[in-house]
Amino acid sequence: MNIYIGENIRRLRLEKRITQEQLSEAMGVSCAAVSKWERSDTLPDISLLPLLAHYFSVSIDELMGYDAARIEEEIQCFMEEHGRLFRAGDRQAYTRLSEEAYRKYPNDYRVMNYYMWDKAGDYVDNDPMVLLENRKELLSLCRRTLEGCSNALLRMDAINMQGKLLHAQGRTDEAVALYKKEIPNWYLTCGQKTEQLFAKGTTEHARQLRFNMLELGAFTVNKKCSEIWFCQGLSTKEKAQAALAVCAGLEALGGIPCCPETDYYLSGFAAAMARRLRETGEEDKAAEKLDRIGQDARKRFLEYSETDPVAKEVLSYDFLDFL
Repeated sequence: MNIYIGENIRRLRLEKRITQEQLSEAMGVSCAAVSKWERSDTLPDISLLPLLAHYFSVSIDELMGYDAARIEEEIQCFMEEHGRLFRAGDRQAYTRLSEEAYRKYPNDYRVMNYYMWDKAGDYVDNDPMVLLENRKELLSLCRRTLEGCSNALLRMDAINMQGKLLHAQGRTDEAVALYKKEIPNWYLTCGQKTEQLFAKGTTEHARQLRFNMLELGAFTVNKKCSEIWFCQGLSTKEKAQAALAVCAGLEALGGIPCCPETDYYLSGFAAAMARRLRETGEEDKAAEKLDRIGQDARKRFLEYSETDPVAKEVLSYDFLDFL
């Protein structure tokens, strides 16, 4: 196995969010010595290896023999397989997979994040009892992420988990206050900020604006699915009727030449509502009709996407993975 001790010291230092000067003070060496380690110009004295390993909470073997390329490939494979199992709905398998990965790579913040959410029972619809049963470990994972990780998305997930734990304890006002303080609102998203980079009327601005429109449109019909299903107190039959009425409205809008993206929204909405209806075992005819509407809309949008690069790009995302 190749030795990557200099590369590892730099990686671990950055993960811990400390400077070369801070590390040099902790090790009792000069800042120049740390710089040379990280450039692989020199190696740390053998007597410092236990201290370095303890400081970074890793084993000496990992510090010295961590083959970064191989391990990164293994972690990427883990994340891909976890995604496959998650999409297949095999909770037991993907939870077991994240537990194994966390035992093997307890200091990788990406693995830690997968493990944390699987431990919590999922990203949404969490059982408060499950959260409270695992509260101590979940808070520890949040603390480690916030203290040592520089990845903004992983840090935001840790804050999200802290809010969920507060809510599970009945401290909902504190959870909401935490979110308002630490998590950006809709207008501070990556897509919105990217759109604002470009001057209005430019090709780049038009491309990002249309991409944002497709993503936010999918998000809107996602919320409409949930609102019909959970918020209106409708019977299953009434939910089916509401779904068909929304589809009729979207189909009418799709007839307007300047709204070809409507088929994208329609395909996701119809498929999601059909899936929900089938789960109830009721309104099979309405579910079949919604399925046909969704399939026809998706076919039309796929054909349209061959002439529109932005439409084709948006299909590579899972924005329509509703409910």
